[in-house]
Amino acid sequence: MSGNVRVVVVGGGYGGVSAANRLARRDGVAVTLINRRADFVERIRLHQLLTGSDDAVASYDEVLGGDVRLVVDEVTRIDVQEHRVLLAGGGPVAYDYLVYAVGSGASDPGVPGASEFAHSVSDLEAARRLRSVLAAAPTQAPVTVVGSGPTGLETAAELAEEGHRVTLVCGGVFGPSLHARGRRPAARRLAALGVTVLEGRGTRVTEVTADAVRLEDGRDVPSTVTIWTAGFRIPDLAARSGLRTDPEGRLLTDATLTSVDDVHVVAAGDAAAIAGRPFRMSCQAAVQLGPGAATTILRRIAGKSPSPVRMLFAGQCLSLGRTEGVTQFSYPDDRVNALHVSGRPGAGIKEIACRFTLRQLVTGARRATSSAPRGPGADRVTTL
Repeated sequence: MSGNVRVVVVGGGYGGVSAANRLARRDGVAVTLINRRADFVERIRLHQLLTGSDDAVASYDEVLGGDVRLVVDEVTRIDVQEHRVLLAGGGPVAYDYLVYAVGSGASDPGVPGASEFAHSVSDLEAARRLRSVLAAAPTQAPVTVVGSGPTGLETAAELAEEGHRVTLVCGGVFGPSLHARGRRPAARRLAALGVTVLEGRGTRVTEVTADAVRLEDGRDVPSTVTIWTAGFRIPDLAARSGLRTDPEGRLLTDATLTSVDDVHVVAAGDAAAIAGRPFRMSCQAAVQLGPGAATTILRRIAGKSPSPVRMLFAGQCLSLGRTEGVTQFSYPDDRVNALHVSGRPGAGIKEIACRFTLRQLVTGARRATSSAPRGPGADRVTTL
């Protein structure tokens, strides 16, 4: 594909890939996606990587359109004045529009010992390291999962089902993202798997050591392997590049996902923050924000005013091991309601959601692949 409008997508997760595929379908638009990994990460399956039930990766040849140029490198700065991005391993890449889709990772807990002794499951490299640590530990060594959001619940259940001795430290309410009725089947499932759940007052973690987790109430929980799942962190690329962000580091945008500082920068995925309209960081949001960001850019290219992005949520799907789960339904504005599905049907819905999400990207890739031979300028490149 040869085009005269250059769009650079920074980040190859759910939001970045869906944005790139949508943009590449338009004639006259040349799309480059820059990502620091050579493979697409199915982040919603990372907890499965820990036990080997899934490798949590897919090939970009499968999910990214053939008309999208892929650069494997890391963006160190966005030069908004010159309309280019600077790479760690190569020269600058110029753009007319940029999609900021850098995603999120594990947050710094700010708890003594956590950065030294706690592990994460928030990205591919961290999950692979954690899998090796778990494999090296004795089977009955105590494992502590800190945080009872979706990642914490799924991780605790996955490991317990494989025979690990797991304690889940909630730091407050068990399953805070779930409706009270949805928490009950989740709690029953963890109990059936032998997970010890510490919830309520006094369960906030105040220190992590090499062999224990200390709680606010003074208790020491033995822990050979500690896994921290509470909180997300956004890479500071936007702030380092002089663009305004919210307190969590997300790029501040208007309702069309356009940066409040630069009309040529549009955000998608976990790294986007619509002023006055906070939303939950999730795959469900990312697969809507990616196409939304693309539509904003395409309307500007066409000389039209972009429209506010609409976000509609359906709920949350949790796998609690390989055979059971909980699907928590919500109102379109993401407020949870009492409706839920648990047990084997709940697990089935989660698996369908994972497969459907990947299939959406594959379908988008096919639509973003022209039948005409691609010229040298569109060849995929790998920069190390």
